[in-house]
Amino acid sequence: MKRWVLIGLLAAAVPGFAADDASRVAASRAAAKEFMETLKGELQAAMKTGGPTNAIEVCHTKAPAIAREISRAKGFDIGRTSLKTRNPDNAPDAWERKVLEDFEARKRAGADPATLEHHETVTANGKATFRYMKAIPTAELCLNCHGRKLDPKVSATLKRLYPEDQATGFNVGDLRGAFTVAQPL
Repeated sequence: MKRWVLIGLLAAAVPGFAADDASRVAASRAAAKEFMETLKGELQAAMKTGGPTNAIEVCHTKAPAIAREISRAKGFDIGRTSLKTRNPDNAPDAWERKVLEDFEARKRAGADPATLEHHETVTANGKATFRYMKAIPTAELCLNCHGRKLDPKVSATLKRLYPEDQATGFNVGDLRGAFTVAQPL
């Protein structure tokens, strides 16, 4: 509640603040949507040609490449993170962990995970950065690789590619993780 009062005061006192914030949110949403749609298309194609084990290979190789390409094109960092990571390179930083925990609390209170997002400007090491996160709800298709009961071939592929995997045991509608965007200011 206090944060929104401060944002309102800043928007009233600083010319261009609200417009800049709105444009950053829009750019972050667009980047997250582009990442989601591109990755989803790659995963669906992989599922059709080789099933879940093929999709895991796509996540392992193409998802990081997609994130790098969108980050390069947009001029900011985009990725995925979760409280239960598959790839340790995607582990949440302290800010992302706090947002993910807030998303979980809001979901438990009845919020639809598909609507959960958060943004704010933070300062770290003397540098201001606009940060944005958009929740990723678990869909039926996700259960092939993230569910409670996995095919033995899927389990073997996960063990080979992600020996520290924590990203299983999900149900439809669970909060799988979030897209995360950082725009340096």
